[in-house]
Amino acid sequence: MSKTVNFIVIITSLLFLNACNGKLPGGDARKFPADPEKRVEQNLKEGRGFRLMDSMEGIGKGGNYEFASSNELWRASLDTIDFMPLASVNYSGGIIITDWYSNEENSNESIKISIRFLTNEIRSDALDIKIFNRKCTIDMKCKIVELEGSIETELRKKILQIAATYKKNNSSEKKDYKYPNIK
Repeated sequence: MSKTVNFIVIITSLLFLNACNGKLPGGDARKFPADPEKRVEQNLKEGRGFRLMDSMEGIGKGGNYEFASSNELWRASLDTIDFMPLASVNYSGGIIITDWYSNEENSNESIKISIRFLTNEIRSDALDIKIFNRKCTIDMKCKIVELEGSIETELRKKILQIAATYKKNNSSEKKDYKYPNIK
């Protein structure tokens, strides 16, 4: 049995070596620089390679949070619903979910808001807002329905107004720095 395996391995190896016809790709030293770093740069320019560390950019550095506190839409949303307790806030996923909130006047009824960010831009279709209403009876039987209409529209309008104000204030504070030409 081992003789058969050895024979198959030898035949396969010979076939692969025969396919090379004695020419190895990149075997001509006159076409490539002797310095390994220059060879790597030349290969990258010609599209024959990649750098592993470039493809892993951002890994281990805490991630890339597009909806961080510098985003006006994100900040405006948090400021608008700051009176409600937050159940889940995910910067990188772009979602804010509040906990159930009720006022003292009507403790049997509460609302919950979910805000999902579809883009960083300040525009009306950038937010997916869902508002849920929970009405409970005395024996704790609750009915939950999604509210649509004026509450959702007013909340969206308020968030966009605040975000536009933040953006206007941030753009007026930015200064154009010019560096001298160094020769």
